[in-house]
Amino acid sequence: MNVQALERLEIMRKRLDAYGRILVTELANELDVSEMTVRRDLEVLVDEGVAQRVRGGAVSVGPQQFATRFRQNARAKARIAEKLLGLVGTGGAIGIDASSTLQRLAVRLNEVRDVTVVTNGPDTFRALHAHPGVTALLTGGELDARTGSLVGPLAARTAHDVLLRRLFVSAAAVDPELGSSEATLEEADVKLALAGSAGEVVLAVNASKLGHRAPARAFPLDRVDILVTELDPTDPRLDPYRRHARLV
Repeated sequence: MNVQALERLEIMRKRLDAYGRILVTELANELDVSEMTVRRDLEVLVDEGVAQRVRGGAVSVGPQQFATRFRQNARAKARIAEKLLGLVGTGGAIGIDASSTLQRLAVRLNEVRDVTVVTNGPDTFRALHAHPGVTALLTGGELDARTGSLVGPLAARTAHDVLLRRLFVSAAAVDPELGSSEATLEEADVKLALAGSAGEVVLAVNASKLGHRAPARAFPLDRVDILVTELDPTDPRLDPYRRHARLV
């Protein structure tokens, strides 16, 4: 992909963030490219999970079910899970959110010993039971059909009551000024409750989420200790985040 295509994609992402939709004819005229070029670029955003094609253009994607999210950016998420595995450690309790990124970490914990893992993700909870060295705890709460995660007062209370050595979370978007954000307020509330008792917060996101905002504010970057992406830590796309967190 050339520089011009990357620049167009960034314009499209910002347009989706600001207005929630893109019109092919309008953007083709604005960027002085063919409508076919715009449609081809939109397919990249659809693959990233940030847009959905509709007649005449695309709209921003809101909350998505777990199975849909799991298929998106699979290679990047697998690379992130490899990096996260070295941060799990031994003993004590850690938290893993209900994201598809962190579910990939959960399935790799077969070598972990004497670790209690708290999650608000039913799919993640099931994956943890395959590992004899892991004691898995599910927060309880109301199942959000939009995302497949457990949310609500019960989930938040349970999350708040467990003292975590380290919390592993993902996000719908990460902005260098506003921090991480989520597709729903309920999802953000549970993650904030988990972080309330965590010694460290590890934020794991693929690069397509950097520089964007979702509707519900979650963590300011001064609450994030480690930022993990599929990128090499020296990648210039991570420059806005270097002063806030350790990059892995």
